[in-house]
Amino acid sequence: MSTALKRVLIGSLGVVLAFGAWQLASKVGPLADSPMPSAGEAIAAMFRLLTTVDLWLSALDTLVIAVLGLLIAIVIGVALGVAIGSSPLIMHATRVVVEFLKPIPPIVVLPILVLVLGPTPIMGIFLVVIGGAIAIAVQTSAGVFDTDPVRKATGETFGMARAEVLARIVLPSALAYIGTAVRVAAPTSLIVAVVAGLLGGGPGLGQSLLQAQLAGNQPELFAYVLILGLLGLAFQGVSSLIERRVLHWHPQFRKENP
Repeated sequence: MSTALKRVLIGSLGVVLAFGAWQLASKVGPLADSPMPSAGEAIAAMFRLLTTVDLWLSALDTLVIAVLGLLIAIVIGVALGVAIGSSPLIMHATRVVVEFLKPIPPIVVLPILVLVLGPTPIMGIFLVVIGGAIAIAVQTSAGVFDTDPVRKATGETFGMARAEVLARIVLPSALAYIGTAVRVAAPTSLIVAVVAGLLGGGPGLGQSLLQAQLAGNQPELFAYVLILGLLGLAFQGVSSLIERRVLHWHPQFRKENP
């Protein structure tokens, strides 16, 4: 039996055990008298939702907000990271600001964005950008700063201009750092897109989740949670696949795929 198949079987067993524990706890366990639906009721509600057009439109809204916000965050984060990592002066000048902004969750600025932009897709995209750009910039600057100075000096010795050294030596060296940052930021962007609808009134699955909660439809509420979990798994899987394709030359991925 291959290692990949073993992982799939073990993961499937974990899922079955988790749903079994949920079902047992909701029927005869400590949650028997609570409003929490059983696993069977939530799964049945999920399959009902999957047959509706509204669910797919809401999922599309959430994905568009998350993907566009992530792409913009990558462009801004990489540009800032390259500028910070390439210049000690800029690095020291921005260190306090970056360290101040890094721990601040994007949810903090949600009321301001709702006030300025309203409960719109643009508001959600801005929130995703705020949530991902700083983290990507920090990782990119670390990758740029960590570039082997001997390699840069060699490129300059061969007559490469500064822009060429940046494009052909520095950025490829920093790609592993950027890939890690993007892989971490991808599921975060989906979470932020959902929060934009849940707390900010923007379009998407977050708004659908809120409506199910306000209606007191517990099976549908948990069904949306399951759908978001599946969407998160798919989002993470796609981002990891893209990272492997782009960084197939990196030693880490060559070891995993001999």
